[in-house]
Amino acid sequence: MDAFFSAAWDVMSSDSTYLNTALFAAFLAFAASGEWVAERAGTLNISVEGMLLAGAFTSAVGFDITGSIAIGMASGLVGGLVIAGIQAEMSHRLAADQFVVGLTLNILVFGLAGFLDNEIQPETKLAHRFDIPLLSDLPLIGQALFGQRWPFYILYVLLPFTWWLVFRTRWGLELRAAGENPQSADVSGINVNRRRRQSIYYAGFTAGLGGGFLILAQIGQFEDSHVGGRGFIAIAAVIFGGWTLRGTIAGCVLFAFALASRLSIQGLGYDVNSELLQSAPFVVTILGMAIFAHRVRPPASLAQPFVRGLK
Repeated sequence: MDAFFSAAWDVMSSDSTYLNTALFAAFLAFAASGEWVAERAGTLNISVEGMLLAGAFTSAVGFDITGSIAIGMASGLVGGLVIAGIQAEMSHRLAADQFVVGLTLNILVFGLAGFLDNEIQPETKLAHRFDIPLLSDLPLIGQALFGQRWPFYILYVLLPFTWWLVFRTRWGLELRAAGENPQSADVSGINVNRRRRQSIYYAGFTAGLGGGFLILAQIGQFEDSHVGGRGFIAIAAVIFGGWTLRGTIAGCVLFAFALASRLSIQGLGYDVNSELLQSAPFVVTILGMAIFAHRVRPPASLAQPFVRGLK
């Protein structure tokens, strides 16, 4: 038991644990913030995995062509929006099953990105690191939160903007109405399916940025396996957080800590079964879902298609 607590203390006191937690949490937060908006509108956006992967690939291609990190990030945004457009149009204009569409898009993007990567083989590099004076010198969290590569700091604007958009604008009010009571929203003159499509576009926008962040601020090279199911962890973070933005970010941090601890345990030289370490983040995700999912109330019309005149 003493050995366990000693190992836990080593992990908790390691700078790399906090640095990696911040990186993993940032990647999840890009995806989860947009997914939160989509779910508040009543849509369960399964294709977030495909949006992240499309954003990652297009950001790599954008940088390879131009040599610009900023254009690479913008290219990732476009990649995420393309997948979002397909998901939105098929689910909320053509009334196709949103789960089937999402899973199909994930499989399609994975295969297409792998094929095009072998054909194009884009070359990338990491963005430059920017330390915020004084704050970056804080112990443990300084480098993790204030000594990152510059795409990381987009989150400091994106997250408050997302909250403001949903709770302080008429558009956000209509979007929430579409998720809670779409029939009443329709009677009030709100185009429910249009708001739902727009929420998915926003999810594509943030996930595309997340894909760009993954390649240009975290890894530095595209591989189709790098997203690795984390789009589904982002969905779990929204549910874990009770469909609140602060809870969603807390879920991202928790799941990211599980991912980062795995790396820290290996880096500190502890002999732990590698398969157990690989599965740990997903075990934490499942446990979090099991504990919190039944304690929170989702938007009343989440994942329910809207057809005018039908209840």
